[in-house]
Amino acid sequence: MNNEKLIEKAERLIKLGGKALKTNFVDSHHTVWVSSEIFGQFRSSSLSYLRKVFGENHPHYLEFNEKVTRPYKSTTDWGIGIIKAAKNEIESGWVESLKGIVSSELFSSFLEMAEYLLQDGYKDPSAVMIGSVLEQHLRALSIKYELETTRIDNKGNVMPLKADLLNINLAKKEILSKLDSKNVRAWLDLRNEAAHGNYDQYNVDQVKTMCMGVGEFMARIKL
Repeated sequence: MNNEKLIEKAERLIKLGGKALKTNFVDSHHTVWVSSEIFGQFRSSSLSYLRKVFGENHPHYLEFNEKVTRPYKSTTDWGIGIIKAAKNEIESGWVESLKGIVSSELFSSFLEMAEYLLQDGYKDPSAVMIGSVLEQHLRALSIKYELETTRIDNKGNVMPLKADLLNINLAKKEILSKLDSKNVRAWLDLRNEAAHGNYDQYNVDQVKTMCMGVGEFMARIKL
């Protein structure tokens, strides 16, 4: 499938997510839901798309599969943001570049890959990738120190804690210093802007600083 068709498919998925959002309704607990039928179509089609384009180990697929699980308005918004980020990467030619990078086996980690992509100006996919690596490190740290990594929602489903809550809990236990926790919060905010397609809210220098900071953080706060 060529890039033009991939972009068209992404646009159809974004429209499908928008169609789900139009069905939003509020229950007695003030939770905002969307149509479960349309949400299910959006989720399954998006995961299939992300798997085919990026693979199951890519942060886009992992993040969508982990977080876009229930037919809430908020999770639908999040899913649309991920598809928008994927579309931007395809439009910029990043997917083809990534295939070449992966096949050459130059890097042993996503963080090194993100640093390499930054050198070529791919700030948006780099920001998402760095943020996802950071989130996985926070989750692994939480497991190491026996902190909660999941919660039970009001329907009895087990849901993963968001990265910002992992950060807060690690700081409360003084596993992370106040300064480290503040930096982590800023990096996660930048990642969220990228994942939601708000590309004008940050620049390449900020992503470079994020990459260096996360690398230093992970080297110092080891598992």
